[in-house]
Order: sequence, then structure tokens, then C-alpha cells
Amino acid sequence: MKATLAVSNPGSGPGPGGAVNDLRRWLQRHPELRAHVRQEPAPEPAPGTMGAASELLTLVLAPGGVAVALSAAVVAWLQNRRGNQTVTITLPDGAQVTVTTENVRDLNARDSGELAQRLAEALRQGRPPADGS
Repeated sequence: MKATLAVSNPGSGPGPGGAVNDLRRWLQRHPELRAHVRQEPAPEPAPGTMGAASELLTLVLAPGGVAVALSAAVVAWLQNRRGNQTVTITLPDGAQVTVTTENVRDLNARDSGELAQRLAEALRQGRPPADGS
């Protein structure tokens, strides 16, 4: 199953492509994710706008632990970011799961693990977590 990750950092953070490149490098450090990560060009900006609000990464989520590894890596990456960051994961059927730094920055290790598990389950089932996180 192909999933697309959009990274946005409204009003702050690195220049165009900075956040998505950082996330790509972060994901590629994980051996179980390395072969699944592909970067795609940013979509064309809407007419009248100055540029794309997000950059894209594509992952192929094979059966097994890839969804769990991806979820844990995304949560950890967001916890280590400065400024506001948002990662939206879009599945082939259009279902989306969004996680932001504001949701995860102050989580302890147990809560981070639980969020990663809920995110992984949402990715496997193609729907957002029950509590909307």
C-alpha cells in the first residue's frame, strides 16, 4: 500500500524542502524503512499563491512492521523539531492521519509509544485513530 506524507511548517522552520528532507533522512536511518521511502516533487502551487505549503514523501507500506516503524519514527521526529510542524499521512483511499508537534512535544515515553501504536493501527486500517489524534 502506498502512503504519502506531507510535511508542513507554517510560518517558521527551514526553507522549501527543508522539513521534508530532514524527515526523509530521519526515516532512512531506520533499516526497516530505508527501502520504502521515496521523495516526490512538491505539487504545483495553487494559482495566486507564492509556493507549495508542503513537500511530499511516498512510502510503500508492506504487511508487517513497516507501519509501526513509520509511526514511531514520525512521532519521534516531531518530538525533536523546533517550531510547529505537521505531518499528514494520506492513504490510497484518501483517508488521512495528521500529527503535529503541538500534540507530541510534551509526551512522555509511554504516551509516545501509545500514540505511535494508535497511528500504526490507523495506517493499517486506513482510518484516523479513535480519539482523533
